[in-house]
Amino acid sequence: MTEPIQIKTKLAGNPSQEPQFKTYVKSKDGRQIPVADPRATRALVSLMDMNAVLGGAASHYGGPAALAELMSALHGHVFDVAAREKKQWHELFHIVNDAGHCENGLYALKANYQMAGLTLESLKKFRSIESGLTGHGEVHCFPEGVFISNGPLGSAFPQTQGVAMGEAISGRNRVTVTTISDGACMEGEAKEAFAAIPGLAATGKMGPYVLIISDNNTKLSGRIDAESFSMTPTFQSLKTLGWNVITLAEGNDLQKCYDTLVTAIEQAKANPKAPVVIHAKTVKGIGTKKTAESATGAHGFPLKSPTELPAFLSEIYGGENLPAVYGTWIEELHKWEAEIKANAVKDTGEKIQVGVSSAMIRARKAGLPVLSVTSDLPGSTGVAGFRKEFPQDSFDVGIAESNMVSVAAGLTKLGYIPVVDTFAQFGVTKGALPLTMGALSEAPVIAIFSHTGFQDAADGASHQALSYMAMVSSIPHVDVYSLSCSEEADALVYAAIENFAKALREGQVPHSSIFFLGRENFPKSYAQVSAYDLKKAQVLLDTANDKAKSVTIATTGSLVPQALQAAKTLEAKGYGAVVVNCACVNHIDVATVKMALEKTQGRLVTAEDHQVIGGFGQMLSHALLQADVTFTVKSLGVKGEFGQSAYTAADLYAKHKVDAAAIVEATGLFFQKSGAW
Repeated sequence: MTEPIQIKTKLAGNPSQEPQFKTYVKSKDGRQIPVADPRATRALVSLMDMNAVLGGAASHYGGPAALAELMSALHGHVFDVAAREKKQWHELFHIVNDAGHCENGLYALKANYQMAGLTLESLKKFRSIESGLTGHGEVHCFPEGVFISNGPLGSAFPQTQGVAMGEAISGRNRVTVTTISDGACMEGEAKEAFAAIPGLAATGKMGPYVLIISDNNTKLSGRIDAESFSMTPTFQSLKTLGWNVITLAEGNDLQKCYDTLVTAIEQAKANPKAPVVIHAKTVKGIGTKKTAESATGAHGFPLKSPTELPAFLSEIYGGENLPAVYGTWIEELHKWEAEIKANAVKDTGEKIQVGVSSAMIRARKAGLPVLSVTSDLPGSTGVAGFRKEFPQDSFDVGIAESNMVSVAAGLTKLGYIPVVDTFAQFGVTKGALPLTMGALSEAPVIAIFSHTGFQDAADGASHQALSYMAMVSSIPHVDVYSLSCSEEADALVYAAIENFAKALREGQVPHSSIFFLGRENFPKSYAQVSAYDLKKAQVLLDTANDKAKSVTIATTGSLVPQALQAAKTLEAKGYGAVVVNCACVNHIDVATVKMALEKTQGRLVTAEDHQVIGGFGQMLSHALLQADVTFTVKSLGVKGEFGQSAYTAADLYAKHKVDAAAIVEATGLFFQKSGAW
């Protein structure tokens, strides 16, 4: 045996008390084992989700509701075993959750036990910038409760291979228990792990392993078999791959969940060469009739106001009297909602996604063979409108971003114009190699990658693409654009589709075009322009003409509003600014930026919601230097850090100093020496 370096765990130990809201299961030896009441998990998830919704963040109900019984049973058994063996639970087990959208259910469960420093009060800050309880489980924010970070589906499960292998190498043989959703099982890395774990285990290279699959045939866009294809053959193949398959037909029956888990763990310990998978049929959104029957299983939280909570929680509890603490919490939510309404400012903007959909529809109606190839997120990325109007030209390959890009490349080889879409974080990480191979195969695609940078505020670091430009800008024959408003999106996406078609007709190979965009509402446009151009930057505001001291502010995408606000603040201080929006980030319009710099004595501030390394500021500065432009630059961006959950992107812009105030502060550095600031 090879001894590893001893690392002190950051995980919290055994709970010191039984759950505040509890029920019981019966052990094989007839004992009554206290476990967290699944109804309480669903209720607490609902309450904490409402806090997040009022704060401006999205949240999840359906997934954690489906897993409530399995998680109650698992933790109840693990804590019972640890107490009887007089050890900390993490000395005997590894518990890993791959279903990141279900992490709030685990926060609720831990708060129910008052373990890992959590209380009911701490749940109220869920997804806010003040809390370590991020949208998905992240070690860097909540090490007491998360062993392996999750978020992008299918990303935690593969890491547990190494955990279980390490247990075999060291001879400790702790039991690894991993939870995964059926949607995550569609990901390529998950399928690799499905094959590798039993293969390695058969040769004695894995410690005891139990995988729990929550199968409810539901993903964000609807039922899996209706929207893409049935997962039944995949689950049927597990036995052939070497898994010891236990079928749990009633995955929301608490006692059956407990009995099945105990059996699975016993079998895994008795024979580590045969990893165990529990194929549990669950009901996404279980708890209320409406959510359980919803096509999406209430993937997001279905309620908009605290006024809806009493009836919702009452149905979860089957009409029984609710714990008084729930009523107190609801009253707090009512007061907060009233404050929000009293101070509300009307939002006059719209999502950039509106322009994406309109451009695709216009192109298809113009006779161009545009096809939509998606991987479960069309409602979030902006292509849903096209898919509704042209269902025969729309395809969902399942939750499989790499496969999505590869499918699109194949369609290009036959003369189609495929448009792929997903969140930026998934598109650039899982799509980079297929994008590269598509370019090598002379099979480009058009990509719509949304929720850039901190725009996916509530979901946390795992979903926040902070290297999105860097990851794809250097791929040959790829043009990268960062969109700032819906009008710009409509014009540039349509132009890219037209150029794509023109090149194909002329026997040439078009470039791939990747369009990045945010999530929140933005103005429909920022300036009265005669035309948008894929190759030209825009001067959105120029207050430098009559100012003795001024600065060029170059930015792109979601930071445009911050740059414009900074320019207005500077003008009030007596300083001028030229705000330049560079939509194309990897083929810089040097001429436009150079003209702005000539008006501002070469002073340049760049701002982006991206890592400074490899970002827009670096690409712009290099292009200017190559063109022998003289300038001095202050670059604002993320400095080698991960993000975290927050209700809105503005909170994160301020924390990482890329907002309007930071731009003003950076401008001041040009003038402080003269005492003019």
